[in-house]
Amino acid sequence: MKYLFLLILCASTTVFAQSYSEKIAQHREKYKVDFLVEKGAPLKEADLKYLNFFDADSNYQVVAKVKVLKNEQAFNMPTYDGTTKEFIRYAQIGFALNEQKFKMVLYRSLALMANPVYKDLLFLPFSDETNGTFTYGGGRYIDLNINDIKSKKITIDFNKAYNPYCAYSDGYRCPVPPQENRLYTSILAGEKMYTGEKKHK
Repeated sequence: MKYLFLLILCASTTVFAQSYSEKIAQHREKYKVDFLVEKGAPLKEADLKYLNFFDADSNYQVVAKVKVLKNEQAFNMPTYDGTTKEFIRYAQIGFALNEQKFKMVLYRSLALMANPVYKDLLFLPFSDETNGTFTYGGGRYIDLNINDIKSKKITIDFNKAYNPYCAYSDGYRCPVPPQENRLYTSILAGEKMYTGEKKHK
């Protein structure tokens, strides 16, 4: 009886792993297609073969507690071209990963808040100890939505972490991840360093 239970458990785990990997694979295919349809994107079809990703790992999908921040003032987040973009700190999140506890901040872009299509978008820029070796030196981003918050919790999937356009080309105003979103651990998930030649505008 126990043997049968173990077989069922192992089979269920395998199915979950396959379905999760497939889900991430579909997400990444859409991510690649978006470069071809978005106006002003830095990559063409011939460049897509230089995109690299860690294998999907569900251990890097975490559920974070959300504390919405009150009375926050807009501030200028520096970008890598020396300019700034206006954001507001929306919420603080807390989660456990790699046997450590972390806190980060979700931001909202003032410019996008004025656009009905993107008004609920949440921006999670972060840096970690893989930057400059396995991943882009300038950190990575994750896109979320206010509607993703359920019962004061939100799922953060680092397998969906992606590079800013500045990883592929100059000429873009990519926000620098704030120090409060520096993770002192290695996030071995999401997009790796681009291996193509960086473009110049």
